[in-house]
Amino acid sequence: MSFSVLKKVEGGHARRGVLRTAHGEVQTPVFMPVGTRATVKTMTPHELVDLGAEIILGNTYHLCLRPGSGLIAKAGGLHKFSSWKGSMLTDSGGYQVFSLASLRKIRPDGVEFASHIDGTRLFLGPKESIKIQRELGSDIAMAFDECTPYPCSHQDAEKSLNVTLRWEATSREQPLAEGQQLFGIVQGSTYEDLRRRSAAELVKLGFDGYAIGGLSVGEPEAMMMECLDWTLPCLPEDKPRYLMGVGTPRQIVMAVGKGVDMFDCVIPTRLARHGSAYVGRGETVHIKAGRYSEDFGPVEEGCSCYTCRNFSRAYIRHLFNVGEILAMRLLTIHNLHYYLGLARRVRQAIEAGSFAEFSRNFLGE
Repeated sequence: MSFSVLKKVEGGHARRGVLRTAHGEVQTPVFMPVGTRATVKTMTPHELVDLGAEIILGNTYHLCLRPGSGLIAKAGGLHKFSSWKGSMLTDSGGYQVFSLASLRKIRPDGVEFASHIDGTRLFLGPKESIKIQRELGSDIAMAFDECTPYPCSHQDAEKSLNVTLRWEATSREQPLAEGQQLFGIVQGSTYEDLRRRSAAELVKLGFDGYAIGGLSVGEPEAMMMECLDWTLPCLPEDKPRYLMGVGTPRQIVMAVGKGVDMFDCVIPTRLARHGSAYVGRGETVHIKAGRYSEDFGPVEEGCSCYTCRNFSRAYIRHLFNVGEILAMRLLTIHNLHYYLGLARRVRQAIEAGSFAEFSRNFLGE
């Protein structure tokens, strides 16, 4: 298991690499479709492969609740259970700790919370999180952390960071599945001193890769990018860098320019289920709008995805209006094609030495 930087942009920070896992190679920069409950919503593994996906995500919290990591372990692990043969990353449950703030109680060794399904009292800490991820058998497991809200005072952010660093150190001590890698997560809200401290402490622990968490939680885009400027120089050049939960096409291109290698986000699949498609330089088209009722062109002119090659905006709008599941599937195919294609175009631009020009054109600068 290793990561190699194959090419770096001259005079910049964007880089082209390859991440090797127990289930194959992942070309970076990479976008990872989110498969919260052991499935990328509406998609089959075969369709994801056809779209070019090499790695997807699973959600520790949700899979722990249903069907349970023990059952998945009996099935031979998450790959066999879901018939996904590529690489897989599982989050630690830390973001769910953040999103379930009204149902939780933080203790020194973890978080006690009520299940959002039936109110059952549960406990999740670093030991429990890594055990679940070990049973899931993902290629990449994430250290257990706490995600701070925005805005957050420096005092509260520092208090949270102290807890997170302790939990991540405990995560690092836990046994992993054979071939499994463990990534640490940089936290610290929007404070430079905390971000730098978090990164430095995690590097001392020696993780296989480093994620940047606690962003895309409501802060302005400019502040997100400033946090990257503080954090990325503190992380090792020879390890993958993963910006969690980000983001829009624009944010991905900007973050690649700062040296990020890995991204995930629910935006392309979520927007598809609500009738919106990504086109061009990251603009969205709301296919459910009445003006498309007699539009017999594709979702995006020139797009080579299955949806655009075979179906019109008018047809997809009709499917949404009558509640057909195919509508969500077709837009999900298109949006994932867009995101995975964007990552491929970014890689090609870096290889060709033209990323700066690509970035300027894409961002309209």
